[in-house]
Amino acid sequence: MIEELRRIGLSDLEARCYLTLHEEQGLSGYEVAKRVSVSRTNVYAALRSLTDKGMCRVVESEPVIYDAVPIEQLIRLLKSDFDQTARTLTEQLQTAPRPSSAFYSWQGAKAIEMAIRRLTANADKHIVADIWAEDLYWVEKSLLEAENRGIAVTLITIGDCRTGLRNVFKHKRSEAWGQAESRKFSLLCDSRSALLGSFGKLHKLSVLETDHPSLAELLQSGFYHDVIMERIEQDFGAELTERYGEDYERILGPYKEYL
Repeated sequence: MIEELRRIGLSDLEARCYLTLHEEQGLSGYEVAKRVSVSRTNVYAALRSLTDKGMCRVVESEPVIYDAVPIEQLIRLLKSDFDQTARTLTEQLQTAPRPSSAFYSWQGAKAIEMAIRRLTANADKHIVADIWAEDLYWVEKSLLEAENRGIAVTLITIGDCRTGLRNVFKHKRSEAWGQAESRKFSLLCDSRSALLGSFGKLHKLSVLETDHPSLAELLQSGFYHDVIMERIEQDFGAELTERYGEDYERILGPYKEYL
């Protein structure tokens, strides 16, 4: 919980003092200092800061007694402050139109996770994610959150997986897929914003973010073919295998060097 409290603006010591008062109300500064094992001078400074932030209440007595503001009240206050700040920023800092589409590169796990969360959180209508089953953990939580707020989410996986998402297309793998040096990944939000990248030990962990219409259309086209093939294979799978071979080898044979 210390880390969570730090994310809403508390220092490490302020978080420890708040948790101490949350667990036991009505403590003096001296008693708080004993429980957190920090000098009284620093603890009193932290308690003053918590009081200024509206997170701690003071009972004027001898000695002075401190109480933590209940976490439910604190969360509502923070939400109200954030909503007001968000409205002000949105009204005053209107995004200037860009002359052309842009391409951005994100590197490292933390940056990629943040990009995934940002794009999915800003989706208004629908999201299509195409990812290998073993990499699903990168996007599953964000997709579930989007689905829970009414966004139409479609997940396409390479290989079988277990997930709580409702609309999932699962592609089976041939033996050749196991030799792949990288595992592709794409995320398309509202047919507008996209992330493209790959996972694998041979490649540096990075993704490309873009709103370029040609790449959005390319991902849309891939999704279109996935939907069509999913239904055709459901209805005529046995006939297709008999006519074209396992994994369509009779069709793809002449083009294997390209694939």
